[in-house]
Amino acid sequence: MVKKKVDNYYIKLKETINENDFNEINDLKNTCAEHDNTQLKLEIEYKLSNSQKITKNVNAINEFMFYDDDKLVGYAGICDFGGDEIEVNGMVHPEYRRRGIFTRLFSLVKDEFNKRNSKAMLLLSDHNSAGGISFIKKITDEYHHSEYDMNLDMDAIHRESFNNLVFRKAVKEDVAKIANESFEFFYDIDIDGILLDSTYVLEAGNALIGKVRLEIVEDTGGIYGLEVLPAYRGKGYGRELLIRSINKLKESKVNSINLQVETENINALNLYKSCGFKENYTMDYYILKKNDRLVGFFACA
Repeated sequence: MVKKKVDNYYIKLKETINENDFNEINDLKNTCAEHDNTQLKLEIEYKLSNSQKITKNVNAINEFMFYDDDKLVGYAGICDFGGDEIEVNGMVHPEYRRRGIFTRLFSLVKDEFNKRNSKAMLLLSDHNSAGGISFIKKITDEYHHSEYDMNLDMDAIHRESFNNLVFRKAVKEDVAKIANESFEFFYDIDIDGILLDSTYVLEAGNALIGKVRLEIVEDTGGIYGLEVLPAYRGKGYGRELLIRSINKLKESKVNSINLQVETENINALNLYKSCGFKENYTMDYYILKKNDRLVGFFACA
């Protein structure tokens, strides 16, 4: 492939993306994915769908776009879901690699990271992307975890088993309950923001026993942070929460449903497989903590 010269470049920094940004980033994503035969977890559909509703981090830069003339050739993005860590992913057009483009973008990401209260950043790469993993290891060699991306067989039938459980959308009064319970995968729920609007709870009697976040972007449904409290596990409630989540998304006529699960979480992985989910690809996560010294790195993307 012929390498392009970068003659007339500029970098655009933004808090959120609009539809035009989305289309440019998505086109670049498709070009890179086809060339490399790998996947990118950029969350741009999520970002676009919530760009008008975001109430947090409105003064923070999350989008880093590198242009040659008017062509987007490099991108890095920050995803902040409200925890102690931000997620960072990105790409460079195959014809523009080894020109220092992603090195330049990542230096801006690192500057933004240092301004925030986040304690660490997670750097993501498809497990099969030799270039992506190589670049990350020039920054940090501390492996954090891997996740399977899984897609549901939409023809699978999912029957609910419990008549004494209530599955409903969360309301403001649930926020304190969720925060006070022993959920392992707790995310910061913004009462006036997007996370409360997409959070559902499972109740047994007057007890809140489980929670999940359901997202619909275009025609794709997503299941996130599904969890039943420890005292209620082993009773079939986790499967019930998953089935009700699937059925709720199907009611909205989505064309596909996906989720992510840590590769080491065998119980959850077996549950998802038994309900019709199949592995799509594996995403590796490496962690850079704020107090870590950034080692030298060079342009490999």
